[in-house]
Amino acid sequence: MPSPAGSRPASSSAPVSPDDLLTLLAVARLGKFTAAAAALGVNHTTISRRIASLEKAVAARVLVQSPDGWELTATGSALIPAAEAVEAALAGAVRAARPEASPADPVVGTIRLAAPEGFVVHYALPALARLQRSHAGLQLEVLTATQRARRYRSGVDIEVVVGRPDAPNTTVHRLRRYALALFAAADYPLALPQEPADIAGHRLVYYPAHSLGVDGLENAAATLPEPAGFLTSNSISAQVRATQEGAGIGLLPVFAARAAGLERVVPEFSVPMTYWAAVRPEALRSATVGAVLEALRAPEPAAADTAPRRRGAAG
Repeated sequence: MPSPAGSRPASSSAPVSPDDLLTLLAVARLGKFTAAAAALGVNHTTISRRIASLEKAVAARVLVQSPDGWELTATGSALIPAAEAVEAALAGAVRAARPEASPADPVVGTIRLAAPEGFVVHYALPALARLQRSHAGLQLEVLTATQRARRYRSGVDIEVVVGRPDAPNTTVHRLRRYALALFAAADYPLALPQEPADIAGHRLVYYPAHSLGVDGLENAAATLPEPAGFLTSNSISAQVRATQEGAGIGLLPVFAARAAGLERVVPEFSVPMTYWAAVRPEALRSATVGAVLEALRAPEPAAADTAPRRRGAAG
């Protein structure tokens, strides 16, 4: 493990190891030894040993543990440009050994992304597939999670959340707006609700109550009357399928409901939402992280609340 707080690593005449610098860079970007180990293809013990070796070589602490995870010290921050130079040199060596690769492509390496399922399926995957087709050296690990931005180091390069994140030492980037609205299957067996109060006579398909900790999503259902029943799931795909099967009225993202061919009901009911990305400053220095973040951005839709017309609507 790195030296205990307050202690100064013993000096050493040993040169700084490139592997140790790359390890520091991975921990700086991801904030966790376990995540850095996974990214580098080694175990947790190797990460700890390399950091200790680096601290011995420079005779100073390079990381300090905080409630949010591992953070760089002043010495650690000063070493980051050298670590990035090592990373770039290795990428150049790989390109030289692979003539078919783009000779000047800086978008290489593995990026870990955590994002809500709906965003991943409908926006991230199409954008990232296009990006990978243009950059043969880009690898992606995509995790699905709908939650508020974690205040501790999350172990991912980019974390996408619903609502503007409030996390320490994090840069925030607005990705796109969307809206929640009410939808039903084309063959829904009951009379369609005409106004929000009518939801009291229907089963509601949505997230389990108090399961997300995301204020915007929690509050969306709270604006409706108590439904006659419910079918809840933490999976947006399951919510869409349940609505398609006529299980109830779905409170769904407009983009997901449109893609599934669902019909909008109570058209005046709409809850605006926004996807945001949280990125650590250390990670944002990477050209690869920057390229992935830019791919996740999208031109704002002409209207965040566009949706299919409900049954019987004029036109």
